[in-house]
Amino acid sequence: MTRPSAGRIGLNLLLVGAALVYLYPLFIVAINSLKTFQEIMDNAIALPAVPVFDNFVTAFTTMGYPRLALNTLIATTLGSLGVVLLASVAGHKLSRTKTRLSWFVFLVCVAPMMIPFHSYMIGLVKVAKTLHLTNSVWGLGVLYWGLGIPLALFMYHGFVKTIPVELDESAVIDGCGPLRKFFLVVFPLLQPVTVSVIVLNAMWMWNDFLLPLLVVSGNKEALTLQLAAYNFFGQYKVEWHLAMAGVLLTILPAIAFYLALQNQIMKGMTAGAVKS
Repeated sequence: MTRPSAGRIGLNLLLVGAALVYLYPLFIVAINSLKTFQEIMDNAIALPAVPVFDNFVTAFTTMGYPRLALNTLIATTLGSLGVVLLASVAGHKLSRTKTRLSWFVFLVCVAPMMIPFHSYMIGLVKVAKTLHLTNSVWGLGVLYWGLGIPLALFMYHGFVKTIPVELDESAVIDGCGPLRKFFLVVFPLLQPVTVSVIVLNAMWMWNDFLLPLLVVSGNKEALTLQLAAYNFFGQYKVEWHLAMAGVLLTILPAIAFYLALQNQIMKGMTAGAVKS
């Protein structure tokens, strides 16, 4: 049995250190969610003297957690499914079409990944109002399509290249039309990248704060969990103990979802690089 080299040990220690640095904010949120308001004011980084689990009960009730969790789930599910459907079809078509026009269209479609959201968010809100997509969780889900498609299209475009063209040709010979060929033959083979696209987009949409604030904050019935957690931060007082509990209740479903599918994410992110 060979002993690990000093370089490998040093790299492992560096990775562990980096992980602890990134997890430290979550640790602070967790311990402060179990304190009283006064304890947080006295020392925010100390462990709780006596854990106060009532913070979670109060935050759960105050936020109206079940209803707002359903709103967040609707927007996230609609957004993720729309991104998968549109990006997979477009990625397959653009990858199989070997022309300069298809390459130009692909570049135009993925270029928005390089543009900061803040630079066009006002225009997006105006368009959403024109299309009557504001103050609705369904409209919020539709708006997520445009924001999530560029990265998803990039991933699908690369992954389709790993699927033999002969499968498409065999399906056409068997009498399949374009859509039937895609959904019966090609799409099942896109499962690794599809899982990655769903998880990456679902986590982002579930945890998103800015777009819901711009689009649905005017309708209390359409609020998401992130907006409800923000309500603990008042103009004159911040209920830190409830805010930390509310934040933890909001992010835990996304963390659990990611941990359950993290292996599939890595497979989907790397599979498209196998063949150019």
